[in-house]
Amino acid sequence: MKELPHISQIDPSSLNGLDHLGKFIAKIQHFSGAIPSNPDGSHDPWDHLEAVMGLITLGYDEQALKGLDWMVRNQNDDGSWYNLYQDDQPLELNKQTNYSAYIAVAVWHFYLLNKDINFLQIFWEPIKKGILFSLSLQHANGAIAWNVDEFGKIDEDYLLTGCSSIAKSLECAIAICQILELTSFESAWKNRHAKLITALEKPSKIFDLKKDRSRFSMDWYYPILGGIHSKQRITSLLTNIEDTFWEKGIGIKCVSNEPWVTVAETSECSIAFKRVGEDKVALELLHNAISIVDKKSIPYMGWQFHENIYWPEETPSWTAAACILAADANYQLTSGADLFIKKQFKS
Repeated sequence: MKELPHISQIDPSSLNGLDHLGKFIAKIQHFSGAIPSNPDGSHDPWDHLEAVMGLITLGYDEQALKGLDWMVRNQNDDGSWYNLYQDDQPLELNKQTNYSAYIAVAVWHFYLLNKDINFLQIFWEPIKKGILFSLSLQHANGAIAWNVDEFGKIDEDYLLTGCSSIAKSLECAIAICQILELTSFESAWKNRHAKLITALEKPSKIFDLKKDRSRFSMDWYYPILGGIHSKQRITSLLTNIEDTFWEKGIGIKCVSNEPWVTVAETSECSIAFKRVGEDKVALELLHNAISIVDKKSIPYMGWQFHENIYWPEETPSWTAAACILAADANYQLTSGADLFIKKQFKS
């Protein structure tokens, strides 16, 4: 491998060493509160919330709250959000279930750092609506359909990565129920969560039935981030990550058959290894991730290691946020460090 052109100045062991990433995300946030994901200024709700959590970690509470207020203002009556926006203008009218549930993770994350019960009460209604929208598409086998198109037709496919994200969202929503003493929702959602976790642990003939997505690394580490418990399943997933997706010394490939390491996948996979106690591997992956940066030490999306180029030459907000969250998980910088490491609700 050719040496990377830019030397990273990111220090993941301290909040100060990450602060320029928070400034970067805050600077590109729109007046509306939207945090663009893409070069054209558009964003999807999931990436937007990931960027919000980067701000939360680094103490940019005013900007984080603006981002959460954007979510509340743009929520549909059925609890969903559209697929893509330009500020408050929807660009793609389909609705993904993992997008609608993810607000619970961001709100819970803010609570972990601020311990403000009134804050949870304020955001309870949009969380409830978002979770109920996602659960309305849950199959009897526990999996949740991934998408409703602009005409209201449900896509009867169940994405392993999307459902893993929903599992973590449900986990955080249940934790919020426990704080607010909403016992009926807590009980009902625990049952739904248990069914979803069971499906994620025994996924055969349940997920990705229309299209094989096993060449994507997310399918192999996201169930761990989502909270599966089975040691056998976790071992199988991580073994495949190491054998198929980890380009040693560079990071995690987004797709198994492409010479392309991506910063977000490498950061998220670092958290997955951290969750199972593989601290050495987790740290190595984190340092892989933060080495792929521009001249200002802002993470690029990825590195094409055959051509030895940054590709694409973009610095997405959510990529920077993924690095921030991985640094927090590895170095335990805040009271939200264990968000993706430990189960968030009490059994």
